[in-house]
Amino acid sequence: MTSPVLICGSVAFDTIAVFEGRFKDHILSDRIHALNVSFLVPSMRRDFGGCAGNIAYNLHLLGGKPVPVATIGEDATDYLDRFVKLGIDVGMMRVIPETLTAQCFITTDQDDNQISAFHPGAMERSAENDLTGQKAAWGIVAPDSKAGMIAHAKRLNAQGIPFIFDLGQAMPLFDGDDIKQMIDLAQVLCVNDYEASVVEQRTGQSIAQLAEKLQAVVVTRGGEGATLYTEGRDEHIDPVIPADVIDPTGCGDAHRAGLLYGLTLGWSWSHACRLGNLMGSIKIASRGPQNHAPSRAAISAQLHAQFGLHLP
Repeated sequence: MTSPVLICGSVAFDTIAVFEGRFKDHILSDRIHALNVSFLVPSMRRDFGGCAGNIAYNLHLLGGKPVPVATIGEDATDYLDRFVKLGIDVGMMRVIPETLTAQCFITTDQDDNQISAFHPGAMERSAENDLTGQKAAWGIVAPDSKAGMIAHAKRLNAQGIPFIFDLGQAMPLFDGDDIKQMIDLAQVLCVNDYEASVVEQRTGQSIAQLAEKLQAVVVTRGGEGATLYTEGRDEHIDPVIPADVIDPTGCGDAHRAGLLYGLTLGWSWSHACRLGNLMGSIKIASRGPQNHAPSRAAISAQLHAQFGLHLP
């Protein structure tokens, strides 16, 4: 039986609308100073999202025990109900009165261009959600408000709970000193290849140098797999070819869930990363961050076929 994992990060709603034309045909370059446009969007959907929500969902698929640590608004009743029905512990999903849950509104056109607006809502008060006293084998500090990420990192460190620092979409909020502070508190750094280059630039240190201060650094590289830095060496982790490429939204979160589950099982870093790559490949074949629903047996079968590993 696996131990609880504290999943610190955002819980949000994603509203995606599809414009069946092209923005460039309606946004005139010589009229941008007085922009006033409207798009008819006959296709629209609302997804459950946010990094903590996505990671928790994927960890649940694997049979783990996610405990999402997030602040939500009064409009998140359906999100809470969904997680309760799935059997996910919602005890650390704190409702902030008179606020809305973080929400992203995305309009995309036929050329896959996007216009987005993000309302942080209750996420801005995530630092108030104190996880002190919670028991867990591992934790993760995923994108959230900057204050919340730093507060969660300090609390996890003070309690001796090892955790992953997942910079992700919070990258614009953290300068070099902030990143160094988080690395000093964490055991693992997870970034994609672009984020890795930004981290190197802002800290003035290579990923290999930063890995010397941590148990591991994992750099994901999309269809090229991942690179694992641990114990003074780096190792290429093979990608998993997905059944289809539909939507990359939430693939990084699915990867983190696989990595965390492997760590709670006591697997090697290499094997945990392989499970992470598999979970990312499963997610990309489905539209939306939490709409894929493979059985645990199906995941285990794919894991064995790809890497010769089994879920216990």
